[in-house]
Amino acid sequence: MTVSGAAIRVAAVDLGASSGRVVVGHGAGDGFTLREIHRFGNQPRTTGGVLRWDARALFAGILDGLRAADEQAGPLDAVCVDGWAIDYGLLDGDGALIADPASYRDARTGPALAAVTQTPGGVAGINAARLYEATGIAVHSFNTVFQLMAERDSTQARAAKHALLVPDLMTYWLSGQLGTELTNASTTGLLDTRTMTWATGVADALGVPAGLFPRLRTPGELAGPLNRQVAADLGLGRPPQVVIGPSHDTAAAVAGVPAADDAFAFVCTGTWALAGVELAAPVINQAARDAGFTNEAGIDGTIRFLRNVTGFWLLQECVRQWQAEGSHIDLNELTGAASEVPGLRALVDVQDPGFAAPDGMTQRIIRACEHTSGVPLASAAEVLRCILDSMAVAIRHAVRDAVRVTGHQVRVVHVVGGGVANPLFCQLVADACGLPVVAGPTEAASWGNVLVQARSLGVIGGSLPELRSVTRRSVDLVTYTPAGQETAWARADDIVLAGRAG
Repeated sequence: MTVSGAAIRVAAVDLGASSGRVVVGHGAGDGFTLREIHRFGNQPRTTGGVLRWDARALFAGILDGLRAADEQAGPLDAVCVDGWAIDYGLLDGDGALIADPASYRDARTGPALAAVTQTPGGVAGINAARLYEATGIAVHSFNTVFQLMAERDSTQARAAKHALLVPDLMTYWLSGQLGTELTNASTTGLLDTRTMTWATGVADALGVPAGLFPRLRTPGELAGPLNRQVAADLGLGRPPQVVIGPSHDTAAAVAGVPAADDAFAFVCTGTWALAGVELAAPVINQAARDAGFTNEAGIDGTIRFLRNVTGFWLLQECVRQWQAEGSHIDLNELTGAASEVPGLRALVDVQDPGFAAPDGMTQRIIRACEHTSGVPLASAAEVLRCILDSMAVAIRHAVRDAVRVTGHQVRVVHVVGGGVANPLFCQLVADACGLPVVAGPTEAASWGNVLVQARSLGVIGGSLPELRSVTRRSVDLVTYTPAGQETAWARADDIVLAGRAG
């Protein structure tokens, strides 16, 4: 254990749905610096008819990053993994991975979802309302519970002795210790977020073996030192500690929000934009369910009351398509051009399930925009402006609905993650919400990851406000003031809602 107040060097492994990275955090109680050391790709591929992640390639990317961190930054005191939620790998009795984790974008969960949500009475008395009441988690086709239902009769499921969510799988390979981290477990649709224990009654009724998940662990626990063989293969003289952090990247990002008090909303941007408020207890009622909110565990007993809003997935897919068609895309130049396009005239409903699948995104957006707004999109800049305006409308709805349902006071919106780098997006969120936006940090998940490691090693104060004060001291933040265009945004609401109804 590191002596309180001493400087430490830790590696934050952040796994995303399109890439992973290893970031080194260095510092002590008076502040930290973060430096990205290594980045590697992450793309699912279809294997045996199922869209799956390449878990071993992910782990190889982590190891390459740890090796580079030791070489470029010096010996590490600790390492911690966060990543996306919901997806899992199955292990056999010897602890070997049976098959690569299936992607949440695979379509195999449709029948399981329909059985619960569309069959009278649901499955063994468990319908969508009962599932939400038991867990506080919004019902989506990609939830872990439906993934497990979809493969419960498979050869892999019959051979399984353990199920590990993706960050827990990586932590297991690093440390040799099995466990299920709480913030990620809360997203599965199998955890009672009131008691933070497995909802075994629901799991049993649905035929889902919740017992496959190892014991629950809370952020800040130590899994132990890096596996000796891994350390030897990396040439590390001193194995770092493997810390259990907030393994859900959104939980890590919210932990890294530089809020001065609790009167804030957050928007964690990336492939998704997770928008909501932080609460002391879950809100599980009909209003919350009707509004599509989910109650996920944060650190230190907090609840992330949020809605999943489609984020930069639409732009990512359009850029991928444009590049495949031979276009060179400079996002800064494209954003500058989009800022010159008249706003709030070309809109789509970013929550439309028709945008969930990859490929052909530009054409889908153009068709949807004509349906919703009656506006043809003729250039990449117009498509981007449509995406950003539409995302801001959806975030406006999420923030306002969170306040309405919970009564939680919000005086500022903290935007963190990749969207921080897009000033047009940040200004649009401020305008849409009618609230100041504080943008930063970009690497919020890595900040939360690093700060929890620092606390577990005893070098910074123990409370969540103390952690956030370190972020405020260490990061350059930008504030965006709303332009006072409520009437225009109210008209945008009407356009999107009318398009949804039509």
